[in-house]
Amino acid sequence: MSYTNDPYDPKQVAYLSPEALDEAVANAREAFDAAENLDELTAVKHRHLGDKAPILLARREIGALPPAAKADAGKRVNMAKSAATAAYDARAQVLQKQDQERVLREEAVDVTLPTVPRRRGARHPINLMADRITDIFVGMGYAVTEGPEVESEWFSFDALNIHADHPARTMMDTFYVAAPNKEHSGLVLRPHTSPVQIHTMIEQEPPIYAVAPGRVYRTDEVDATHSPVFHQTEGLVVDKGITMAHLKGTLDHFARAMFGPSVKTRLRPSYFPFTEPSAEMDVWFEAHKDGPRWIEWGGCGMVNPRVLTACGIDPDVYSGFAFGMGIDRALMLRHGIADMRDMFDGDVRFPLALGTEE
Repeated sequence: MSYTNDPYDPKQVAYLSPEALDEAVANAREAFDAAENLDELTAVKHRHLGDKAPILLARREIGALPPAAKADAGKRVNMAKSAATAAYDARAQVLQKQDQERVLREEAVDVTLPTVPRRRGARHPINLMADRITDIFVGMGYAVTEGPEVESEWFSFDALNIHADHPARTMMDTFYVAAPNKEHSGLVLRPHTSPVQIHTMIEQEPPIYAVAPGRVYRTDEVDATHSPVFHQTEGLVVDKGITMAHLKGTLDHFARAMFGPSVKTRLRPSYFPFTEPSAEMDVWFEAHKDGPRWIEWGGCGMVNPRVLTACGIDPDVYSGFAFGMGIDRALMLRHGIADMRDMFDGDVRFPLALGTEE
């Protein structure tokens, strides 16, 4: 140990000698250059630049030197530390560049390779069926019309010749939203898309050729053939000279476009308050799973003159026909679906099973 009045003797402070500092720097450079990756470089850093490294221990010995020798020793220590730090930084920069090049090389993506398609889902078959139906009628010159799903009772019933005491009003199994008052008709979730026909006849002058697909609501229990929410397509034609023959020809073309050119249809007399005469339409299926048979598809008829009058159309000048078919029903018939609950349970395999995926 040196004392205050002793001359400077580097042998008494081992880490501060120029040889020791040069050796410490050389050892640091050798260790850093030998590191093959950043992890190894980090592991050896503390041995040469840490608190117990020779260069840092040399700095602690400066206090044992005479005052005249401290400045020179401090410079040599700082130079040694700077040299070791520079060696570390230079090696770290080389290894970082090598690591980046390795990542680019190993994780390179060949954009010319064919991709593996990812299934991202599909449109629902009911939506596809609705589009198919509207495409058929657009091809015949019809316009696609829409209306609100929460509708007034006047549009849903009164304008369609279904008065307050009419038995058909209870037959509809309607969801009532708001009761009527002195100023307004009551509100319902529309039980059919026929209100869209009323809006169309009020807003447009004949001739009218319109098709209205949409969601409807009735208080049905869920089972294999019923749902409280389902879908309909309404068709409406109002023009001069329209007859039942025009209706039959239109529905025949519609059925062939939906189920094939060999399909047969028939009209059975029925009753609807908004059409007169009225009929049920049946479709003959040769390849039905339970054997050939007639299947009911929807209702139709000539627009009741009272409905035309309610919409401001002169029934002595114009006549028309209307029809309504279930979109869900058409999907079931077209693809042989036995349980309509399969269409709503959220199984993503359902569109694939039908072959309707787009």
